[in-house]
Amino acid sequence: MILFVHGVPDTAILWQPLTEALGLQPDSYRALSLPGFASPLPKGFASSKDDYAAWLISQIEAAGEPVHIVGHDWGALLVLRAVSLRPELISSWCVTNAVIDPEYRGHRTAQMWATPLLGELVMLGMRNKARLETGLIAGGMPASLAREEVPHIDLAMRQSILKLYRSAVGLRFRGEWVDDLANIPKRGQLFWGETDPYVDLSVAERFSKRWNVPLHVARGAGHWACHERAKEFAGVLAAHWSR
Repeated sequence: MILFVHGVPDTAILWQPLTEALGLQPDSYRALSLPGFASPLPKGFASSKDDYAAWLISQIEAAGEPVHIVGHDWGALLVLRAVSLRPELISSWCVTNAVIDPEYRGHRTAQMWATPLLGELVMLGMRNKARLETGLIAGGMPASLAREEVPHIDLAMRQSILKLYRSAVGLRFRGEWVDDLANIPKRGQLFWGETDPYVDLSVAERFSKRWNVPLHVARGAGHWACHERAKEFAGVLAAHWSR
């Protein structure tokens, strides 16, 4: 079983070009929807990074066998957390355009979302769908994807985003989230859009060197390289899974 985990502010729609490029049959994979992201919030779910990590582990356990798991953006961070806690559940892992890195201080929007009142003001601006779509495209999201994703960015998602980023102090990781990376399975892969304006390529290079993980750079691609370079990514994953 292959699991795909999207990030912020995306939904499982993100993975459609990739699953098609891989030629996957419906019973061979699941494109998960994070709670609150076009998906219901479980009762008592607080939308913190630890809540999402525990939820992801429950989804991996439900597969009933070791999985291949792929994550983008926050999905990548959650994948790394899950595989560091439960490596025995993992056949292989791959993350794209985000890693847990104690030296990374978070991009500007992440820092604003993590700041009380300022984050709420930013979210008020995100209610304007046309302006939001334009902003996402300016940040590198493919226009076709932005048109599909923006209608799903509702109040529940906006509130979930604020809680998630505040639990991570705007993407500043330390403590066990960093220390437990020593447990990640060796069968890993990084895929990175070279021109990502949110997480610089140097972050991927540092992680690759520190943890001895292969890094594939999609030249000229941005933060959503997993979507805009689906065929290229499919080739990387096919080679990764065959090793």
